[in-house]
Amino acid sequence: MCLFALMACGATGGSYDAVPGAGEPLRQATSDSAAVAELKPAAARDERPNIVVVLLDDFSMDLVQTMRSVQQMRKAGASYPHSFVTDSLCCVSRSSFFTGQYPHQTGVLTNTSNKGESKLGGWPAYDTNGNPERAFNVRLQEAGYQTGFVGKFLNEYEWSPGRALPPVVPGWTTFNTVFGSAYDGWDFASTTLVDQRLQLVQHPAPPASASNSAKDKAYAGAVIGDLAMDFLTANEAAGTPYFLEVALYAPHNRTNPQGHYAGDPLFPPMFRDRSGKRSCGRVACRKLTVDDLPGFADPRKDNRPRLANGKRARAWNTARTLPASAAVRDLRDRARMAQSADRLVRRILETVGPDTYVVLTSDNGFHLGQNGMGRGKGTPYDTDVRVPLLVTGPGVVPGKRREVTSNIDLAPTFEELAGLPPVPFRSGLSLVPTLADPALVRQSHAFLEHTQQTLTGNDPDAAFSGSELDRIPTYTAVRSRTALLARFDLDPRPGKVTWGYEYYSYKRGKFEKRNAFASRKRAPEVAALMAKLTAFDGCREVADQPVSEGCRALRQ
Repeated sequence: MCLFALMACGATGGSYDAVPGAGEPLRQATSDSAAVAELKPAAARDERPNIVVVLLDDFSMDLVQTMRSVQQMRKAGASYPHSFVTDSLCCVSRSSFFTGQYPHQTGVLTNTSNKGESKLGGWPAYDTNGNPERAFNVRLQEAGYQTGFVGKFLNEYEWSPGRALPPVVPGWTTFNTVFGSAYDGWDFASTTLVDQRLQLVQHPAPPASASNSAKDKAYAGAVIGDLAMDFLTANEAAGTPYFLEVALYAPHNRTNPQGHYAGDPLFPPMFRDRSGKRSCGRVACRKLTVDDLPGFADPRKDNRPRLANGKRARAWNTARTLPASAAVRDLRDRARMAQSADRLVRRILETVGPDTYVVLTSDNGFHLGQNGMGRGKGTPYDTDVRVPLLVTGPGVVPGKRREVTSNIDLAPTFEELAGLPPVPFRSGLSLVPTLADPALVRQSHAFLEHTQQTLTGNDPDAAFSGSELDRIPTYTAVRSRTALLARFDLDPRPGKVTWGYEYYSYKRGKFEKRNAFASRKRAPEVAALMAKLTAFDGCREVADQPVSEGCRALRQ
């Protein structure tokens, strides 16, 4: 049951022009939200709140300082400094976000299915394991919410010329998925729902000779933003509550070796954000250096995993680290890329009414040379698994929370805000009670699961990260506010296992400076976290099997 006195909410209809492909006639596509255009009298309006979620892509905590919207939401609402994801991989994390379940429950273990040869990851794994029907948006729609999705969905939920459109995903009133060609910023396709059937909308890129302004209007972030604002404008005035997810591609790198336009950087921002003293937002670009990347180029010798008996195990982090010049260049371009997202979040905050919750978070973090790594994600380290989480809305008391959260907590949070009872197969815990009580602490741990990507291959980042992702071993980890214990499988051979452990304390530092697993001083802390990991191994519920109270209690 929702804890807050909720106010009225609503929607009006609208439409937008669908841009045809080459040789196709221009057609008018009816907006998916037109069905809710009829206004209701005030007495009949649904008093449940609206919910808007902005999900960033590969957004790392070093970029928080550059975004004005983050500072605005920090002042007005709840911030969760100890917010983590179940895995620092896009598709795996997003599957947990939709279902409130760990990867072992969703069956989505990797980003891809290796072109259908494996069912471990991507949309094929998400669909095969019944996740679309378990996603929170299905319950919200069944409860009377207008449910909208705009932007990046899941890896391998794709279309390309000559292919059929993918199947309709249940539980969405509006479904404007923007396909993966948008990673490069321009020249991509999206979908719209007409009579519960997907239709294709082409978004051609302006020619190189076009003005920067024209190119910016066709930028993926701008198109996603326009579609999101169409949904909000159409739904803000009616009496039916709505849920909207805005899934941006920023600040993810492009995936093709060559940018769409000459000179496009690896992390391509809008043209308006490519120059100027404030092109990096709140922080001048020249002030963004490796000092903003805690642990950059830290020697790796003392990070080597340890066997259970304390002896040294095989070192897995052995590839060349990212040069400082490349790290600084990428950091600044990522900050520039984040500015289009920043402006959209501020537009959303200005548009929604007082009865609307706005949530800002990311699917995972990103490293740029920290801990002697290259560029990428996938590790259990703070750079990759900690993400921003901010919430504004009715009844939210401003301030930081000490609650340790995971992205599996968001599905039950949205359901409780909508007045729905908890679902027994969700592993997450609703954050609603913490919105009104900043001092409330119920959870002090988060669990992480990762499967080595070499089992599937063909990751979209491979062109620029090389073996960076493939060499990260399979691991299970537990994270508290001040410590991390990760258990790596250092033997990649099928049927073979060699456990290697890494333990880090964050009490005096912001990064994983030295593996203290074998430290006598840290033995009690290591033992406590080891017991958590061992107990978590016994939590093997899958799909719609109810989660035991004992497994839920492990996060206390």
